[in-house]
Amino acid sequence: MSKVYVGSLPFSATDTQLNEMFAKFGKVTSVNIVTDKYTNRSRGFAFVEMETEEAAQKAIAELNGSDFEGRKLTVNAARPQERRERSFGGD
Repeated sequence: MSKVYVGSLPFSATDTQLNEMFAKFGKVTSVNIVTDKYTNRSRGFAFVEMETEEAAQKAIAELNGSDFEGRKLTVNAARPQERRERSFGGD
């Protein structure tokens, strides 16, 4: 499986729209639009998992810089999530 980062999404974008957009290049195994935990509103980016690396690379090549509802998408290979230290208030 290969994970793709999709940035500069309009806040109105849906999982279904992204699934349809990426399915043109291969099997989509999951779509996750990242939302703010307090407002539950989209943060303007998502992660799409494709079944194969080949499908992911095709999607990246075709969709990076493309227009989606008036926004120019940023599409590239997702980097592994960095470990973050837990913070409990303060500065």
